[in-house]
Amino acid sequence: MSMFPMIYSDWWANLAVDVGVILLAVTLDWLLPEPPARVHPVVWMGRMINGLERIAPQSPTMALVFGAGVVAFIVAIWGALAWLAMVGLTELGTVAYLLGGAVLLRTSFTVQGLIMAGAATQQALETEGLERAQHSLRSLVSRDRAALSAPLVAASAIESVAENTTDSYVAPWLAFAMLGVPFAVAYRAINTLDSMWGKRGRYEHLGKCAARLDDLVNLVPARLSAGLMLLSGALLGLPARQGWRIMTRDQRTTESPNAGWTMSAMAGLLGRRLEKPDHYDLGAEFARPGSEDIGHGNRVARGTALLGVVVALGVLTLRHWIAA
Repeated sequence: MSMFPMIYSDWWANLAVDVGVILLAVTLDWLLPEPPARVHPVVWMGRMINGLERIAPQSPTMALVFGAGVVAFIVAIWGALAWLAMVGLTELGTVAYLLGGAVLLRTSFTVQGLIMAGAATQQALETEGLERAQHSLRSLVSRDRAALSAPLVAASAIESVAENTTDSYVAPWLAFAMLGVPFAVAYRAINTLDSMWGKRGRYEHLGKCAARLDDLVNLVPARLSAGLMLLSGALLGLPARQGWRIMTRDQRTTESPNAGWTMSAMAGLLGRRLEKPDHYDLGAEFARPGSEDIGHGNRVARGTALLGVVVALGVLTLRHWIAA
């Protein structure tokens, strides 16, 4: 059943409203910039996580326990807040539910932000020089950028866009299609925890639960995103069979059980070597990428987004039909 009361007695009418929510949310992402930081739920999630980090214990065992508790708390509180918001919007009527739901769902994903970040790096490489291009990567990767050559800057941008097709939009849309806006917001809370704590070093124990949970919830979306990416590439005239071959061969070479699927699929589609020195080397037989390949990758990512919306609408239809 739905996580919030039905608006109408007819399942198809409720489906139409939820279809409106996701389509309006995607339109808002296309037309408008990110909401201001002071009202953005993801920013507030980050502030809560930072605040809790200050009181985290230093003992590895206690840090592990504390980290697990924080994950449960953050995911539960944000999922519950989104659920309460949707219940309140339902009581206000269809228009409020449609508009409010779209705005809230919009905060759980971004297509334009990801594509624009990749495009900014491409432009910097082509017109502003290597140092500026390295700086532009700050919104895409957390790795050390100072020593990256131009091909490695291009590879980093392409890799990040490819990897983030999963958690930037395909996974949140799938979460919404399955269980509504609250589940999409809860997913974003998990992903935010992983992005902040799911690292080795100082977060080895504190972030272990966040990292493992993020791996778990992305198992299906990552593989779905890779499949949609191959289809997107085929529709754009790129070699999908080559993409499939590189994906099935190289996807296990990344540390993450999920990231390798989309990154290696992109490497095969573009026929470009995507590497992170001392970590992975995808499509090693290909030439290293240039700035123009970032644009080609962005087009594949846009196509993946379009197909992702279609899949989400199909899952949404199935959910409403089963719940009827």
